[in-house]
Amino acid sequence: MASSLTTLGLELPTDPRWTNIVAMQLGEILIDHAYCEQKAASTCISIIVHYPEKTELVETLSPIVAEEWGHFQRVLKELKKRNIPLGRQRKDEYVGQLMKLVRNKGDYEGALMDRLLISGLIEARSCERFKLLSESLEDESLQKFYRELMISEAGHYRTFIELAEKYAPVQEVRARWKELLHQEAEIMRSLTLRGDRIH
Repeated sequence: MASSLTTLGLELPTDPRWTNIVAMQLGEILIDHAYCEQKAASTCISIIVHYPEKTELVETLSPIVAEEWGHFQRVLKELKKRNIPLGRQRKDEYVGQLMKLVRNKGDYEGALMDRLLISGLIEARSCERFKLLSESLEDESLQKFYRELMISEAGHYRTFIELAEKYAPVQEVRARWKELLHQEAEIMRSLTLRGDRIH
């Protein structure tokens, strides 16, 4: 399912100017990152709550909840080291537009597939951006930090795809994944390049 552009399958790579903008407002990106990790944990909890009868899904996502919350705590430590308060949550236009693609009206299984695949997409984009941060930031401790999180997000990306393929026919999942990859690229093109957002 990977494209030739990236091993994560993303059709549109991040504009290289993004890391330059981030470097000028590092505190802002850390704040946004903290909330991204919090929302990742909340999303997994929400999927578990909506599909409690799917035992493997519950058992697989439960540790990811803990891991994402652990990432949130790690970002808080990075903020504290720099004397930066967490501040208020910001609107995440990227995730908001992706979630509009979920099939909700009476399609219980289709909605599950979409929620899992969109979660995988968000993890893939986060992984790509963490890789960029690990390679471009001057702060060596943050380079290491983002390299570790990049590896973790890549694992989560694969897990969401595998779960989708467990609960729906593989060919359907792959066809829907291709559609969502294309739509994600269109969303990325439509968004203003911002250095205070992870996505």
